Amino acid sequence: MNPAPINSLCDVVRETAYAIHRYHRSGHLEKIYENALAHRLRRRGVVVAQQHPLPVLDEDGTPLGDYFADLLVDQRLIVELKAVRAIADEHVAQLLGYLRSSRMETGLLINFGAPVLYVKKFVLNRV
Repeated sequence: MNPAPINSLCDVVRETAYAIHRYHRSGHLEKIYENALAHRLRRRGVVVAQQHPLPVLDEDGTPLGDYFADLLVDQRLIVELKAVRAIADEHVAQLLGYLRSSRMETGLLINFGAPVLYVKKFVLNRV
C-alpha cells in the first residue's frame, strides 16, 4: 500500500481517466473503460483490484451478500465506473452504499459515457 495521501491518489486516478477519455472517447462498454483504467494505473505502479468483493454484513456480523466494486485502488479508494448518457441518483446511491459497506471513506464516480468526462469524489465522514 502506498502511503501517498488519498487526495494525491484521487488525482492520479482522475488524470488517468481523463487521458483514457481523450483517447477512447465515449461509446464503449463500461468493461472497456474498467480494463483501460486498471491497465494504465498498474503501468503507473498503482495497485488495482478489479471487481473486488465488498461484503455486506448485518448488525450482528451475519454476511448478507457482496457488492463488487469496479476498482479498488491501493486498498483504500473505491472507483465506480459508468458508461451512460448521464449520472442518475441511483449511481450515486450505489457508490455511497459501497462506501458504507466497505467501511472506506473515499470513492470516485466516473462516467465515460458522455462527451465530457464526469468525475466526482465522495467522502463519508464517520463519526
